[in-house]
Amino acid sequence: MTTTHDTDTGSPRTAAHPVDWSGEAPFPCRWVGGVALVIAPLLLAAGVLLRLPFHFFFPAQLAARADHPTLMAASYGAFAAGTVLLWPAVAVLAARTGRTRPGPALWGGVFAVLGLYARTFHAGLDHLAFRFADREGAAAATRFVDEAYGAFHIFSALNVAIMGGWLLLAAGAWRARVLGPLRAAVLAATAALPLGVLKGTTPLSVVAAAGLCLALVPLGVSVLRDGAAPRRGTVLRWTAQVVAVAIAMTVLGQAG
Repeated sequence: MTTTHDTDTGSPRTAAHPVDWSGEAPFPCRWVGGVALVIAPLLLAAGVLLRLPFHFFFPAQLAARADHPTLMAASYGAFAAGTVLLWPAVAVLAARTGRTRPGPALWGGVFAVLGLYARTFHAGLDHLAFRFADREGAAAATRFVDEAYGAFHIFSALNVAIMGGWLLLAAGAWRARVLGPLRAAVLAATAALPLGVLKGTTPLSVVAAAGLCLALVPLGVSVLRDGAAPRRGTVLRWTAQVVAVAIAMTVLGQAG
């Protein structure tokens, strides 16, 4: 296993360390970025497929929440988690693309991340609408969402970024030869993923989610394998630490 030296202290550290800042994408590093490239598209696709049996428009989504609360919670939760975890994936893809195509990498990466912010905002509104439906019933929640639909909010300006970022990234990744033509094309199809509040699944949703998986999961595997492998003890120690921190954050977050 190769070693590098800390620029401040001169002390050696393994190149496979999860927080190693060497390489083409020192932040978020290849481990965080590689894991995100693999996990995030799968979570998003799971969210899309779980709500597949129900009609796309929001009244049917709210009715499905009343009839299948656990399934819909899992669907929207997985989709939201995948959305948030996509930002390190976008960062690594943009870094690799930017080596030879800096323009599309910069603007594609910026727009894609801004689009993820907008989708996270929509996820918060989805959660609020579902909680309203739980307390007041699906009919009352449907009336509430219908009255509020289309109301201005600052994230409305990012709707174009939600779609355009993936198109720019896909074009840049293809021209930079980070992705082949087929995988670049299916990555561009991510732009077809419906946007907004309480959006269900359409055939285009399935195509977009599948395309995201086909484009990013193999890249994530390649990123994780592109360098020194960590020792088993390092993997176990960091996995335990991440799980412990996640549990603690969940408990503290629920406590308010």
